[in-house]
Amino acid sequence: MSLNLPQVDPARLEAEWEADKAVLANLTENGDKPRIPRPVDVSFRGSEKDFERVLTIASQFGFVELDREEDEDGDLYLFLETEQAVDKASIRALTKKCLQIEILCGVEYDGWGCEARTGAVH
Repeated sequence: MSLNLPQVDPARLEAEWEADKAVLANLTENGDKPRIPRPVDVSFRGSEKDFERVLTIASQFGFVELDREEDEDGDLYLFLETEQAVDKASIRALTKKCLQIEILCGVEYDGWGCEARTGAVH
């Protein structure tokens, strides 16, 4: 399946990037070595029907399903995981890809997270 990926609104990408920079700064404060690949999770809010489309598309980019949860307000969340570095360029690319999935699938991208890695780069 070949995808024609949509353009992402530059203002939306910049807004997400501001949030990403805060996460990256927190990782740095904890001694993170951003070039060390590690599991990175992302989440989307939507419906079960939308999640099936997300999984079809996201799997092409190396994402696997971690979990699905319902919050106290009844909103459904899909958590995916991929293995990658968390340097600025890698995270910016991840965020753009997730925003493209958001557009294609009618879900809401809810951000990313990972644990700090402080070991040596191999």
